[in-house]
Order: sequence, then structure tokens, then C-alpha cells
Amino acid sequence: MLAASDHIRRAGVCSAPRRRRMRGLEPGLVVGLASIFSSSCAPEEPHHPENAIVLGALLPFSGSESAIGRNLEQAMLLAVQDLNAAGGVDGRRFHLQSRDSHSSSERGLEELLKLLYTDQVRYLLGPEENGLAREIARDVKALDVLHMLPGYAAPTVARSETMGGWMRLAPSSFDVGCTLARIAFDEGIDTVNSLAALDDYNTTVSSEFTTHFAALGGRILPSVTFRSGQQTYASKIESAFDANAGRTLLASYPTTGSTIVTEWAVSGRPGTWFLGPALRTEVLLANIPTGSLDGYVGVSPSLSLRSECRTMAEGPGAVDCTTGNAAAFIGRFSSFWDGDAPLPAAHFYYDGVVLIAMGLAYAQAKSGAIPTSGYDLHKTIRELNDPAHEAASWRDLPAAMAKLRAGIPLRYVGAAAEYEFDDYGANRHYFMQLWTVDGDALVDLAPVAVSCFGGR
Repeated sequence: MLAASDHIRRAGVCSAPRRRRMRGLEPGLVVGLASIFSSSCAPEEPHHPENAIVLGALLPFSGSESAIGRNLEQAMLLAVQDLNAAGGVDGRRFHLQSRDSHSSSERGLEELLKLLYTDQVRYLLGPEENGLAREIARDVKALDVLHMLPGYAAPTVARSETMGGWMRLAPSSFDVGCTLARIAFDEGIDTVNSLAALDDYNTTVSSEFTTHFAALGGRILPSVTFRSGQQTYASKIESAFDANAGRTLLASYPTTGSTIVTEWAVSGRPGTWFLGPALRTEVLLANIPTGSLDGYVGVSPSLSLRSECRTMAEGPGAVDCTTGNAAAFIGRFSSFWDGDAPLPAAHFYYDGVVLIAMGLAYAQAKSGAIPTSGYDLHKTIRELNDPAHEAASWRDLPAAMAKLRAGIPLRYVGAAAEYEFDDYGANRHYFMQLWTVDGDALVDLAPVAVSCFGGR
């Protein structure tokens, strides 16, 4: 018997970088998996088995965000394996066809267009890069493709269309910004600013944070922006902390964030950080001085199910959640991938694949054909995830897919969330996860309710 990573190496494709083993878990042994890895890590000439239902994915396998891309693909390959083991749809198996964004807007757009026009995929997942997702919005509409957006940095979906379909799974920058603002305000902090990367996602998180803080009655001090890829950020760090804000939000991706934190530590560690969602990764911790971020608070999507959480009487926003569902998925992922642990975003990527499959199975049962219209599939997935429907867990996909193939509507209880979509296809979120750093470990704190002004 071979571990999953051995199958990948023998198939001649790249394997994910090694991560720290999870305590108490041994490498899992998996057999019979070579066929699902044929496109792993974005081969130069993607291909797929005949009659397969092809899911297209664009991820950063090379460049500054390469560690993220491989982990997210692992989650989707696991979902494909689980769905095929559950019987697929109408006798057809699923296949993941990945291409590499190279962590680059220009090269990524070229590969993304190949997925749409050369590979002619009907169901697209990713990309991680916000700008790339916006670039192809017209193509998604013109081709009537279903565009699943599991990533934190995905653009918002708040438009009605008659062609194409967009679904956003992770919390929006609105949710992140308002949660950080509420934390700062409730702690009695008077002033905030930010040090933010000049990309769509981190700039928007920074803007939402300061906007919500001002709406709560706080005072905004001058913020600082920077372009990633610089040799040094010393002048930017100095400018940000010269304002003497009560909190400074660091909104960046981990590669750049690690350089900034290291330079900040060398400069004497002025001020106090808030940490943006993209920084919750061991990539950051592996590249900063140990202990330099100890005690600083970040916010990221909660991976506790809504049914695992209850609001406490101690004060507004106080929540108590269990983590059994997320822990079960981490264990499943780790055993399948030889001890590797999933990034939090990987939970959403697994769910993105399953949501597409569930929609296809149910639509096929009701109409007699697997839908190729993104608009129609978008509508089906939203209708399936009505809170009134029976729940179906990622832990028992064979039973779920059998019921869907029989035409029984089910809502999805996934690896990351219990899904409930608004009219535009954005998943509703009720809680966010606070976390901190302790030495070389990320430590979860208590979750908080998403409680923004304006009734959100």
C-alpha cells in the first residue's frame, strides 16, 4: 500500500510541500488513487478521461503564493475522490483539471482563458487572485459558465444575471472589516490605521476596517499602502507607526507579510498589530522571528458550523462554538495526504467541488440531463441549500448523492460551513474566528458574531 504522496511521485507529478505533522495523527494509507492525480499541480498539457465531468481550477502553483495553490488543489482532489467513490453523476466520474496562475495577473489570465476556451470547462473554481476573477466576468456570462469562488480574496457577488452564475463561499471583506472594527471599538481603542498591500482584496479589507471603525465613532489616522515584491518596506513601516494608532491592521499575503514583520521586529516592534485573514498560515510563521507576533490578534473565517455555535449572555458578540466538524475534516485530509494539514481556505475549496456535484446530481434527477448552463446550476444550488431542506454532510457523501439522484433536495453541511445563499449566490456568514500567535503556532481564540452596523 502506498501513501498518497507516493502515488503522486510515481505518477511523475509534483507533490505538495511538506508541512508540520498534526500531533497525534499518523500518515494515512490510500490505494487506487493514481487516476485522480493526472492533472495534479497543473501539468503543461492538461487532459481528462473520456466522458468525465470536468471541473476547471486556476491556482498559484508557482510564484509567491505557490504553497497556497498546492494545498487548495489537494482539497479539491480529495473531494473528487470522495464524489467518485459515491458514484459520480449519471454513471460519470468527476475530474479536476488544474492550470497554474503563476501568482501573476498576466500569465494567470492566459491560463484562465485556456480553461474557458481551450479546455471548455463548464464549471470553474478559483482563481485566488481577485483581479483575475473580475477580468473574466464577461467571459463567464457570455459562455454561461458556473463560477465557484471559494477563496477569501474572491470578488463580491451582488448582481443579477440571466447568463452565467457566480457563487462566493468565504466571508467577504465587509465581514472581515466590520469584525475587526467591532473588536477594536469594544476594546476601547480610540484610533486605528492600516498598512495594506495594493491589491484588490487587501485594499478592500483595509477600507472596510477603517470605514466601519469610523461609523462606530472611532477616529481614523493616516494609513499606508505598499506594492508587494519590494526589497524593503522599512519606510512604509515607519510611516504607518509614526501615526501612533491604537491598532494598525497588516493586510497582505504571507510572503510579503513575513518580510514586513521581520523588518518591523528589527526596528524595535513599535505599535500594535491586527492581522488580516490571509496571514493565518504557517508560511508566515516559518519566515518571521519566533515570538515576534506573540499575542497579536487576527481574524479569519470561522470553520465551526452554525449549529455548533451559540450566542452567550456575557455581552454582544460573545459566542461559544465547538469545532468537531472542522477537526474531522482536518483528520480526513491529513490521513489522505500523508500528514499534511489543510489551510482554512482548503475547507471551502473542498466544499466548492461538492456543491457543484450536488447541484448536478439533483438537476439531472429532475430534468433527465446534466446541466451545462451556469445560470441554471446557480439557481439549483441556491434552491437546494434552503434551510428547510434535510441536511447532508460531507462525511456521508454516498448517502447524500444517492438521495439527490433520487430527486430528494438536500442542503449541504460542508467542511467549512452549513451553506445558505442569498439571491446573488453569496453564502451567509454569522461568525468569524479570532486567532493569535504563540511562538511557532497559530492558536484559535473565541469566535465572535458578525455584527456590523446597518443591520448586517
